[in-house]
Amino acid sequence: MKLKLASLLLAGAVSLTAMQAAAAEKVTLQLKWVTQAQFAGYYVAKDKGFYEEEGLDVEIKPGGPDIAPPQVLAGGGADVIVDWMPSALATREKGVPLVNIAQPFKSSGMMLTCLKETGITKPEDFKGKTLGVWFFGNEYPFLSWMAHLKIPTTGGADGVTVLKQGFNVDPLLQKQAACISTMTYNEYWQVIDAGIKADDLITFQYEKEGVATLEDGLYVLEDKLKDPAFKEKMVKFVRASMKGWKWAEENPDDAAGIVLENDASGAQTEVHQKRMMGEVAKLTAGSKGALDEADYKRTVATLLGGGSDPVITKEPEGAYTLDITNEALK
Repeated sequence: MKLKLASLLLAGAVSLTAMQAAAAEKVTLQLKWVTQAQFAGYYVAKDKGFYEEEGLDVEIKPGGPDIAPPQVLAGGGADVIVDWMPSALATREKGVPLVNIAQPFKSSGMMLTCLKETGITKPEDFKGKTLGVWFFGNEYPFLSWMAHLKIPTTGGADGVTVLKQGFNVDPLLQKQAACISTMTYNEYWQVIDAGIKADDLITFQYEKEGVATLEDGLYVLEDKLKDPAFKEKMVKFVRASMKGWKWAEENPDDAAGIVLENDASGAQTEVHQKRMMGEVAKLTAGSKGALDEADYKRTVATLLGGGSDPVITKEPEGAYTLDITNEALK
């Protein structure tokens, strides 16, 4: 009798778990790049059950060199994406109505890293040099900066030659470029790990040069926000995600470990991910997840101020909403 009762209780528990799993709302998140500590908050939220607590079943899709998150979103392959605001606003102006619903990253980690031997000591020295630049939407901050400096990107003694940089640091190591695009939390350290000493480098952080634009934010399609059920699902998603980010900030080494456990490629190392998480925590610090409207206006002004060839040509309308974070962060 006891055995039969235990079996019934077990069957009931399994059935309840199955029902809860079936009832969980599915959310697909498309990352901007491969699995790494840049996205630790989302992996933490999944690993620690923060999404599950909100009744969500979240699939995290890694990005890569051939994946453009806005295209994935527009094609129905994701509910929400991680993207940089310059890319999102440029995409919106081209007809894909992306809307920022949350902004986990407060500061910019983007910079140009240059070899001192090239003689570059200040931005004006970029003239006549070859600079490595990422594309697929990542070129917009660079193009905006050059426009502010009034330095053409078409080559020549008074301009810069743009080298389409792959997602590695080879152009600097092989001296194909005087400077390359790097992030404070990633490629800069790849240069160091390759054997180039910090004293042999000079870096120009967009943040310090006054041309920083907002980076990793969460974006959805505007039409989706007309659905109250979708909005409520995003409230739950943002609330759990920010809980994950704050946990990651407070436990950087453990967060890096969670990222490594989710790296199916096996390409990441513990040393690099711990170091990356430490740097990423500096960029998410100060953000509770809500977009700071002053930061938004600064980004828009930077992108509009591109002379004859700005990244965006008009003030965006409806490019962000605070409705989600207002509810999520109560």
